[in-house]
Order: sequence, then structure tokens, then C-alpha cells
Amino acid sequence: MTLLLDATFPRTLVQLVERFGANPVTRIEAWLFEDAPMRRAAEQALAAAGVQAVLRSAYKPLVHFFLEEFEGDGATSIEVRTPAGQGQRFRLEAYPLAGLLGNDIALRFTEGDLPGEHLVTAGARQWRVFAPNDATASPCGWLRVWDGDALVHDAALPTEFEAACAAALDAVRGHAWPDTLPLFDTLEIAIATTGIERRLPFGEETIDTFEALHEDCYYGALEFFKARAGLDDADRTLQPGHIVPLISRSEDDTRVTVRLAAHRRVDPPVDATLVLDSADRSLAPVEVEAAMARLPGERFGVTSFQGRPVAGLHVRGTRQGLVVTAGQHANESSGVVGALRAAPLLNALPGAHYALVALENPDGAALHHRLQQTDPTHMAHAARYTALGDDLEARMKPPFGEKAPRLEAIARTGARLHLSLHGYPAHEWTRPRAGYVPRGSELWTVPKGFFLILRQHRGHDGLRFLDALTKELLAGSAELAAFNALQQRMWHAHVGELPFAPINGIPCMVITDERSSVPFTLVSEFPDETVRGAAFRLAHTTQMRTVLAAARLYWGGLLD
Repeated sequence: MTLLLDATFPRTLVQLVERFGANPVTRIEAWLFEDAPMRRAAEQALAAAGVQAVLRSAYKPLVHFFLEEFEGDGATSIEVRTPAGQGQRFRLEAYPLAGLLGNDIALRFTEGDLPGEHLVTAGARQWRVFAPNDATASPCGWLRVWDGDALVHDAALPTEFEAACAAALDAVRGHAWPDTLPLFDTLEIAIATTGIERRLPFGEETIDTFEALHEDCYYGALEFFKARAGLDDADRTLQPGHIVPLISRSEDDTRVTVRLAAHRRVDPPVDATLVLDSADRSLAPVEVEAAMARLPGERFGVTSFQGRPVAGLHVRGTRQGLVVTAGQHANESSGVVGALRAAPLLNALPGAHYALVALENPDGAALHHRLQQTDPTHMAHAARYTALGDDLEARMKPPFGEKAPRLEAIARTGARLHLSLHGYPAHEWTRPRAGYVPRGSELWTVPKGFFLILRQHRGHDGLRFLDALTKELLAGSAELAAFNALQQRMWHAHVGELPFAPINGIPCMVITDERSSVPFTLVSEFPDETVRGAAFRLAHTTQMRTVLAAARLYWGGLLD
């Protein structure tokens, strides 16, 4: 084990109470990365010292204004003029305000001319809502102090939230890294801190600074290693090793520990009571292995970097070959269950010919399962890629490792269609210490329902196939139709037009792409990261139905 950093940062909220409790002023306003109960308690402590204090959230201040201060009873429409120059970013930061307000209140965004402030209008009333940002356009702490009627201080307030992330990434940047890859087995970034964790009364939405720290630390470290290697942010080939943020809750001072360590191989026992059709959570790799073992077919596969099986099976038949894969990005877990549920039903179709790799990235899935034990509502993007730190699909030359079973599945079947089952965040995805909106992933910031991506070789046309597939999927599930309609309404309210047009109510992106030898690759995208219970069952049922409908249409000749 190599220790890169072990540092402690005092809690800003406690410092404020101590500072102004000992030296009272007339009034203060502060913006902090603290949950409402903690802020209210501090306000009461300061009031006992004679200080009028209003403590607000620095993270998503507009949403917190509506949750904590807005008094617009009876309003039928609300206009939000966003701060000057960054209207789209602040519209995204306001998510899911349209859902919180409900169908009876019309929400309209316009870009304003006030630097750093929203102007909220409801009927005859107006409010100015300050949104503190630093020079990188990232949310930050802020403090205003009045002595009598005079504003004597109005400036950024350094917080432990900002300091913890900066210190962790500075430790990564400042280490003397070797010249050969991988650079490490596991890079652990452990932060124990206070923060905001609040479930919102709309969909799967949460306000969670612990999750945000995970995202900032993971992607911040990965971006550093890419830049160090001369690669751009969009690169998916770099193999630095496993970057694992471990964010935990503490009411004390914030502690940041960064270290290099060997990975811990922990595989839970198989849940003997698990029934795939009603599964309400993602599966551990050992559970996928057991489910694959129960299916008929010829076996093939490889061993992952950390020693887990990447299992494939081939069912021979008279139809054209089909390949089904899932779990490429291991925190996108509904496709794994959907693929496993689809396999026995495919076997019942006459002449079925397909190969299945139900979990392409078991090492990532093991990390995902581990992180879900403590933070089931977190997206856990550290589990997205392989234990080497790359996206297995981007491996274009040997050694192929975990990608090898996909390539063998294609070779065995001669497939013309590859169904690649994916997911994406089921609630808002933010990176507050990197400009708030995830860099390079702007289209994935908020959900837009279940959608499809069809990659096709030049000269091929899968539109007839897509039209029939989307029609069948939506017509066969009123729940999916309602789900997509609601999420698309929210997208329109906060973002605008969908980035690609719906076909029969399901957004579809069609692109010419020849990265695979298979002429058609259909990628399913269900917003499944973090969901459990009924929401997860809808997700994997939709994935299963996509496999079955696509297989029938393909074998019926719609892609000939």
C-alpha cells in the first residue's frame, strides 16, 4: 500500500457558528454544501448568540429555494430568468423543478442579464435567487456579512466540499507515476465528509453531494491520466488501473485519504431465492455465472483481469446468427437481467441461432455490487469500465481480454445483428467541481426515457426495422409508454428539443458506424443506473422485450 494523501479539513458550518457565536454581527447569509437540518440547527445556534442567520445550499440553489423558501401558493405559471450567459447550464441545474411543480404550474425559462442570480416571477411576486459560482463556473461556498445595515463582506467562502475534491485530485496529479501501464492496481480515493442527501418527490431524483463527489473524483482522476498520456477526454482506451472513490458520511471534520492498493476480491454468495423475472436489483457476477450455467448451449469465454469468468454460450439453429451482449458498462445493470430472461424465450423460437454474453465486464460488476451495498442510489460510474480502466469495446487490437467473447460470438454466428444492451443515469448526473454539467456527456445529464441507437454500416438501412420494433415495444407496454412520455416532458421543460427524433414515441439515433464487423448494432438505452424495485423490473422487462422483438423482426427478414 502506498499512501499519497491523508489530510483533514475542518467543517465550514462549525467554523461559522464558532466564529460568529464568539464575535456576533447583525446578520449573515451563507451558502454551504450542507443538508437542511444541519443548516437549520446552525441558524438556531447563531440566533441564540444574537446573530440573524440564513444558511442556504450552495448546491442546486434554485431547487433548494423552491423546496425551502418559495411562497407562490395559487401561482399557475412561473418564469425563471437564469443568470446571464449560461442559460442552458442553469436550466439543467434547475432539474427536476418542472416535475416538482407538477402539471398545474407552467414553468418557463428565459436567459436573464443578472450575473450570478436567478430572477423568479410568480404572479405579482418576484425573488432574486443567488447562485454562487467560482471562476470555473462551478458551485462554491459564499458568505455575506452585515454590520447594522452595512454589507461589510460579500465573497466566496472556502468549504470542505471544495477542498476535499481539490486535495484528492492534487495528490493524484502530484504523484510520481511510472511510464508503463497499468499505473496501479487500485487507486482508492476515500473521503469521509458531511453533505446533502435528499430524495425528491419525483421519479428517481435525489440531491446527493456524496454521489457528486464520487463522480468528480473518478472523472477528474481519469481525465488527468488521459491528459498525461496525450489523449483527449473522449478517449476510452487508456488502461491506468481501477480508480475507486469511496465516499462516506461523517458529522466530523472531513478526512481525505488517497492510496494505491491491491484490489480486494470479494464475491458474495449466490442468492438461492433470486427469481430473474421479478428481480428488483442488479446481479452480482456470481449470480450471473450461475444463471448462465443453467442455460443450454455450447460454452466459450475468457477470464477477466481480476480472475472472474466472462462466459458466453452459443445456441445453434437454422436462422441467421444473432449476438446479444450486456454489462459492457457494469453499472448499467438492467440489460444483464433482460438478456438472461430473454434466452429461454429465444430458445423456444423455431430455428433460433444466437450467442449470448450476459455480463461482459464482471470486474466492474463486482465493484458495482460492492458500492451498491452502502450507496444503492448512486450511479457509481467508477464501475463503468474494466478493472484496467478502459472501455472493453474500445480494444481494437490484441490482447482483447474481456472483449474476446464478444468477438468469438460474432465469429461463431456470422451475425448481421448485434444487440448491445445498455443503460444510463436514471436521475440527474452532475459534476459540481468541474462546471456542474458532466464534461463531454451533456446529452446524458438528465433522463429522456428509453431510447435506441442503431449503428449501421454504410449502404445499409435499418429504418423499416426500427419502425416495426418501436411500434411493437410501445404498443405492448402502457407502463413504458407513460414512462417515456413523462421523461420526455421533463426533457422538453429543462433542455428543449430531444437530440434525436422519436419513432413511435421512442427516441432513435441512427448513425453510420463501422467500428464492428457486424453490419447492424442496436444499442438499447434504459435509464437504469440506481433504480431498484418496480422501476428496475420495468427496466429489465423492457430490455428482454427488446431482445425478443428485435430477434423476431430480424429473423423475419426486416434487416435483409
